[in-house]
Amino acid sequence: MDEKRIAWAITGAGHFLEECIETILNHDRVDIFLSRAAEEVVRLYRFDARIAVPKIRIYEETKPSSPLVVRFFAGHYAVLVIAPATSNSVAKFVYGISDSEVTNVFAQAGKSRVPVIVFPTDLAPEMDSVGPRGERFKVYPRPVDLENTEKLRSFPGVTVVGSREELERGISAYVK
Repeated sequence: MDEKRIAWAITGAGHFLEECIETILNHDRVDIFLSRAAEEVVRLYRFDARIAVPKIRIYEETKPSSPLVVRFFAGHYAVLVIAPATSNSVAKFVYGISDSEVTNVFAQAGKSRVPVIVFPTDLAPEMDSVGPRGERFKVYPRPVDLENTEKLRSFPGVTVVGSREELERGISAYVK
């Protein structure tokens, strides 16, 4: 088999989206799994054209039971990156809910022992964020969202990162 790919799931968050897109573009052999909300947000932030390049395969969510999950068991992926990950997705990861393409790939990566890196949007009680037109504003994650991020840190095979630099270091541990 040729070199393994990076599986990259994007959820419906604008927070950290630009950093994640820039990181994706620094790598070859990336398969992007877009949630339905991510499809909208990627277009809203005008990143859809930036990721439409030959080295990237894009899979849009057509149904929650994605047949693409078999690729995890078949050894196609070196790592699953979920970045950015909304509070909704993190909560579903923590409580074992697999009702979307992204939550399904998270579950299947774990079941096939593919390492997972998650870059959640909710990392601190107060955060700065950027909207689709460049506007800056404050975000105040709820305590439950911060608690779920902490719970996710304890999952075997899952690394939670809090910056683009940590994300790059995490990826480089699995992809040369």
